[in-house]
Amino acid sequence: MNGYATFFQKKIQELRSEHRYRVFTDLERFQKNPPFASWHPPIQHEQDPKPRTVAVWCTNDYLGLSHHPETINAQIKATETYGTSSGGTRNISGTTHLHNCLEKKVAELHQKERALLFSSGYVANEATLTTLGEQLPNLVFLSDKNVHASMIQGMRHSRAERIIFKHSDLNDLENKLKSIEYNRPKVIVFVSVYSMDGDIAPIKEISALAKKYNALTYLDEVHGVGVYGQGGAGVSAELGLASDIDIIQGNFAKGFGGFGGYIAGSDSFVDFIRGYASGFIFTTSLPPAITAAGLAAMDVLAKDPSIQESFHERVAYLKDKLTKSIVPFYDTGSHIIPIIVGDAARCNQLSYQLLTEHNIYVQPINYPTVNRGSERLRITITPHHSFELIDHFVSALSEIWQRLELKIAA
Repeated sequence: MNGYATFFQKKIQELRSEHRYRVFTDLERFQKNPPFASWHPPIQHEQDPKPRTVAVWCTNDYLGLSHHPETINAQIKATETYGTSSGGTRNISGTTHLHNCLEKKVAELHQKERALLFSSGYVANEATLTTLGEQLPNLVFLSDKNVHASMIQGMRHSRAERIIFKHSDLNDLENKLKSIEYNRPKVIVFVSVYSMDGDIAPIKEISALAKKYNALTYLDEVHGVGVYGQGGAGVSAELGLASDIDIIQGNFAKGFGGFGGYIAGSDSFVDFIRGYASGFIFTTSLPPAITAAGLAAMDVLAKDPSIQESFHERVAYLKDKLTKSIVPFYDTGSHIIPIIVGDAARCNQLSYQLLTEHNIYVQPINYPTVNRGSERLRITITPHHSFELIDHFVSALSEIWQRLELKIAA
């Protein structure tokens, strides 16, 4: 075992030397007091390792629905009624009435004939794209350069041909489509809101190219659902383009504040994935309580659009404050705000000083999540971030930014 251990330790040391070793911040989120949490400092780094209250500035629980009383009560009631587990895979005792209700509701939300639940958004992407590439003869994927790792893994595992087009570059996409025989099966794979830069895909134009060149469209909406569109139907719905997308993939772990993933599309396509995708067939289904929370979250957004309105009001306020500060940031039109540091060590230092000096938790994002030289803080807020809290955040960030002599906004 010594030889193996030496190898593992060497690889870990490589991560440390490149400032890419991932440190998991030990938090206990306060259910009744978002966006605050109790932080447990690591003993080896803190003279006083007692827990401290910090504000969280990098959550994917965008609307704070994991704290909403209706989602909490639905989850508790379902646990008391059905227990903690579904009991198996969907085929073996694991299909509950709640699963069927949630799939129907998801299909209606996205204006599709049918939907299918998965254990996570990652699994939904990987299983669906793998199955498409394996089963559809001579299929070629046309993939945006910046799609999520789960989408890349699904296409790779399928062993189908994969052609990568430049990020959101319509000319490059069309040139690549032109080079493929019209009748050859093809799927354009892209994302509505890209998770690290926060930019929004040209959905209308990509859909038009798909129709022109006889391709299916596969759109990852995980950072769009909940946050955009009526009832949280996503960016494609907000733009009136949901019907132009063949396959929509989403999840409940972000805008809906829960857990689990899904796809939505035509009846025949979803039934095909249901029958062939091993990532669906051989996985224990979502617990009934998680499914009930998803249903409740969708109901909450359907009847209370003020949650989305409050969220976007705060996002706009934060961007305005940053614009007036010395800190440069990317405003790409979405709720995700990247603040580029450009160096892994200094990005880690900035994050750590915000945490230890100002009780602000925002995780540094380093390679391979983003390219080297584009290390960043990825800021996301919720309706629970008060305007006063936003003011404090921008002030603290500006103070440390200047102290570290980072690049000042022009």
